[in-house]
Amino acid sequence: MAPVLGVPPPPPAPHMGPDGLILPRKPYNPCLISTNHKDLHRELLFNQKIGKNVLNQKSELQRALERHREAASRREAERIREENYKDDPRTALQRAIEQRARHIQLTQEQSQTTIEPSNNLLITARAKLRSRTESQ
Repeated sequence: MAPVLGVPPPPPAPHMGPDGLILPRKPYNPCLISTNHKDLHRELLFNQKIGKNVLNQKSELQRALERHREAASRREAERIREENYKDDPRTALQRAIEQRARHIQLTQEQSQTTIEPSNNLLITARAKLRSRTESQ
């Protein structure tokens, strides 16, 4: 049977002693036999040596700083939004409805402009046919 990568070979048959008892043997370590495990362990050791954090785990301080930065950016965005709309008597719902209406209107205008060229082609083709039939 051919050896499969990453799978340890089956244990050898037990050796029998002269009195018919199985002789004790040291069990093999599958981690030492597996090439995949060796490669992974070698890579982890190298990354630890160069100081690279493989698991992307952050310290408590880094997480706290990120939360603080995100909260500050959210507050700043909210402040800017409030400054932009402080003189506007409309509510947020009214602004959202108007924005959707503008978007729908733009899409309808774009769809109408794409339909018109096909109509122009039909009109020009009919005009050419009429001129041909009238001349004959």
